[in-house]
Amino acid sequence: QVQLVESGGGSVQAGGSLRLSCAASGLTISSHPMAWFRQAPGKEREFVGGITWRGDLSKYDDSVKGRFTISRDNRENMAYLQMNSLNPEDTAVYYCAVGGFLLVAGTTTSDYVYWGQGTEVTVSS
Repeated sequence: QVQLVESGGGSVQAGGSLRLSCAASGLTISSHPMAWFRQAPGKEREFVGGITWRGDLSKYDDSVKGRFTISRDNRENMAYLQMNSLNPEDTAVYYCAVGGFLLVAGTTTSDYVYWGQGTEVTVSS
């Protein structure tokens, strides 16, 4: 049974930083792309960033480019999202996702097979 567990969310003031973690079990992530999505109240779930299974390439939504960094540790079966210069528009539930075997890191929810339960991030002004 594949399980993804996010952690590291919380409340922070604008300009602050948070580091989200995603722990995978029941699946070896080393051959799978991974991504972070977020969903704000009343809005669709949206792509934040993704990383290839090798960890050599990453891509980001324009709204977070230059502020967020996605990384992975295949030996530890973990993925991370470092979020800097947070602003209130970043307030959302953040989800970790794992894609299909050796596939590219897509930018839509349909590109990903497994999902975590989410961790909440609140940024106050």
